Formats: sequence, structure tokens, C-alpha cells
Amino acid sequence: MYKISEMKFFNQNKILNLSFRSQKIILIFFLLILSIGLFEALVLSPEDYLQGDAVRIMYVHVPAAWMSLGIFSFIAFLSVLVFIFKNKNFILIAKSIAPSGFIFNIIALVTGSIWGRPTWGTWWAWDARITSMLILALFYLMYLMAWRIFENKNYVLKVTSFIAIFGSINVPIVKFSVDWWSTLHQPSSVNLISKTTIHSSMLIPLSIMTAAFVLFSLLIFLMKYNTELIKIKNKGLDRL
Repeated sequence: MYKISEMKFFNQNKILNLSFRSQKIILIFFLLILSIGLFEALVLSPEDYLQGDAVRIMYVHVPAAWMSLGIFSFIAFLSVLVFIFKNKNFILIAKSIAPSGFIFNIIALVTGSIWGRPTWGTWWAWDARITSMLILALFYLMYLMAWRIFENKNYVLKVTSFIAIFGSINVPIVKFSVDWWSTLHQPSSVNLISKTTIHSSMLIPLSIMTAAFVLFSLLIFLMKYNTELIKIKNKGLDRL
């Protein structure tokens, strides 16, 4: 039978206290960086020579898409570790970070639709990038729903881990869809291993907004993680 390690949490009370204090600090930094990012994106950043002001949606759409892909990849990685080490901490981290990833996925889909209307002349197209992002949202939804549907803890751990690991196959499809197929999306402008083609006047606000989204994700994670720890504390450390 699939058993979870009986390894105790380090010090639950200390973790909770530290987490609650961290939330306040992260919230302040999030609001500060978000304000700077929005000012850069809406005021200082120039219009696009083709898209005009519609390009400003990029400063929400692109970071949201990056975050949703990154978080799901992290969940899949933690799910592999769960199978190997059977450590309940990995499970709680994955479960707690999934809601923010799903939120970012929905934001990416909605802002992409809004951006597509003036740019492509349509709210929706079965483009390879858009379709693969929709599939990613469905994997997120299945992952989150599994925690609510299944009561058997050992079974739900198997199901959610399988969903995350199997769903991770879609992550590179989302990433490289613009290279593998002819799509409405342009090729990536920001690259870590090759030359970035986006101008610094747009790259700076894009980077700041991405940092703000990282802080927002961390804030949501800590809130959810605290809730899970409190549940475990009330039920007993040997239960999820």
C-alpha cells in the first residue's frame, strides 16, 4: 500500500509563526513592486508601433503564463519526489501552491482573449498555444478537484501525483508550440539561453510585473500552507 512517511514536521508552531509574519512582509513588497510595475507598464512603457496601447496587456498576460507553467512544473517535480521519498511536506507544498498556479492560468487565458480581440480580430482561436494553455488549465482543475472528491488519502495522493506528472508533458508543448507549429502567436521574445529581442523599455516593466506575480504566488501559497498545517495540527500530525 502507498504509505506516507511518518516523518514529523520540524516545529509546527515555529513554522506557523514565521509564516504569518512573512505574509505581512511579502504583502508590503508585493503592493510596492506591483505599483512600480503598473506605473512602468501603463505610463512609462511606450506603445507598440502596430498594436498601440493594446500591447500593455502583455505585462499581465505574459507573467501570468510564465507563472502557471512554472508552478505546474514545480508541482510535477514535487509529485515525483512524493513517489520516491513519500514525504508529507512535499505533498502539502504541492497542494498549497496549486491554487495560485490555476489562478495565473485563468488570468493568462482571459487576458490573452482580451488581447486577441484587437490584435487578431477574434476573442478565441484554436491556436496551438491557446489550446495547450486551456489543456493545462484542465489539468490544474483536475488536480484541485481530486483533493475535494476523493476521501481516501492514500488514493488521492496517487491520483494527484499522476495528474501532475502526466500533465507535465503538456508544459513543453505550451512552451515550444510556437516553434513546432504555425500559430497566431509570435516566437518567444524573451529567452534565457539566446538573445532577447524585446526592447529594454518593455523588458523592464515585464520583469517587474513578473516579480510582483512571484510575490503574489508566494503570498497565496503561505496562506494555503498555513491552512493545511492548522488542519493537520487539529487532526494529528500523522494525518493529511
